[in-house]
Amino acid sequence: MNRIDFQQLAELRFKEAKVLLEAGFPEGAYYLSGYAVECALKACIAKKTQEHDFPEKKRVNDSHTHDLGKLLVLAGLSENLQLEFAANDAMEWRWGIVRDWSEESRYEMFQGSEAERIQRATLMINVIGSRRGGVMQWIKQSW
Repeated sequence: MNRIDFQQLAELRFKEAKVLLEAGFPEGAYYLSGYAVECALKACIAKKTQEHDFPEKKRVNDSHTHDLGKLLVLAGLSENLQLEFAANDAMEWRWGIVRDWSEESRYEMFQGSEAERIQRATLMINVIGSRRGGVMQWIKQSW
């Protein structure tokens, strides 16, 4: 896997998430939208790997995680995100929604009415994909 692969996967997983939501599968939409963010962050990590350099083993091992917070740190974006929070209150709220995602959501069935289930996935997709200040748009500036 290289940076371009991760960029393409991020885009693909996000498109798939939107299709699942439109088809009435909010749990799957939520799950895949989180993976889209994971792939985008991994593209940022891959960008930091210099061609022909042998990567540090700890960094490589630590990169094999689904924890978005850890990936944010490995991508070197933590400070940038804090600056973004200071400039944009909405981003702090958006990241708070995304940060709560876990690969364990693949086992989760949302509670509540169908409308509530759809609302949860829609919120996730909107905070990630918003063209004005969305999480994915912000990550793409660094990938």
